[in-house]
Amino acid sequence: MPRDAREHETDDATFLEADLEGVFPEGFHATTNFPTDVRVDGRWLPVERPEMDVGIRIVREAAGARAISCPMHRVRKGDAIVVGDAGVRVVLRARSEAEGEAFRFMSSGVSTERPKARIIADVAAAMRAAHAAGKKILFVGGPAIVHSGSAPVLERLVRAGWVDVLFAGNALAAHDIESAMFGTSLGIDLEKGANVPHGHQHHLRAINRVRRAGSIAAAVKEGLVTRGVMHACVTAPIPFVLAGSIRDDGPLPDVHTDAVAAADAMRELTTDVTVAVIVATTLHGVATGNMLAAGVATFCVDTSADTVIKLTDRGTHQAIGIVTDCEYFLSELSRVLQVAADPSRA
Repeated sequence: MPRDAREHETDDATFLEADLEGVFPEGFHATTNFPTDVRVDGRWLPVERPEMDVGIRIVREAAGARAISCPMHRVRKGDAIVVGDAGVRVVLRARSEAEGEAFRFMSSGVSTERPKARIIADVAAAMRAAHAAGKKILFVGGPAIVHSGSAPVLERLVRAGWVDVLFAGNALAAHDIESAMFGTSLGIDLEKGANVPHGHQHHLRAINRVRRAGSIAAAVKEGLVTRGVMHACVTAPIPFVLAGSIRDDGPLPDVHTDAVAAADAMRELTTDVTVAVIVATTLHGVATGNMLAAGVATFCVDTSADTVIKLTDRGTHQAIGIVTDCEYFLSELSRVLQVAADPSRA
């Protein structure tokens, strides 16, 4: 549907003032992640930063009114919040012919029998297109990337500029730093694939050293962390958000232990993201998907089809599932993007 104020007249949106901090007025308009317009003073306004399952706040400024997506916890007393559906329209985005051709064969749900190399080539094409347009690529990763020995590949992708923002939890960062310090992940020697005496303590010792330094960046500066994904994020540099969980060891000092603060930090970094690659993480993947606009090309990679299905079932309809292991995915993606291996680690 075109956004044209000359379309047939309709009523303006209704809005009410919030009477409590962190509480929408009853009957508030609950959003989707599709582009949305709100009619205010006879004009259609695009809702800034569309996101599913939030509300819409109307802000009046000297330059005119604005409509902005608003999570529930960000509501302030006196905010003008849209209620009901009148004067609100959702714009279903049509894919371009080129985009439709590139992804047509991948749009039939989740299957373990898709040609994975072909799909990964299309992921690489989407990443190239994002950078050509001056947009950002978001990578969301789980600790299996480290456990599988794939962290050096992700590190190379970061250093080569193919990752602009990283979302993860305490575990990916902790085991990545453990690997940098001790050559192990969960106490397993990543070169030999064997248990190391007292190796189960390594991640705790790694976390403790970083906590003493004060931050991951400080640990890098002090020479405590000399390689790895987090080292690459600090030295590239690219922004990252580590969102904590109730079962985290430590956690690392950079981890957001307040879930609401973590979500807000993630929201701030999704601006200009047009491609999201989610690898081996269910909870962080779903959390990220909830924040992304429908136009963000989203790829979810996991060995379990259930993880991919869960993401789409929770509203991230644009997500394309790739059922494969993270080691193959990252290695093939790196190959297609022509990211050279580090000869010192061959």
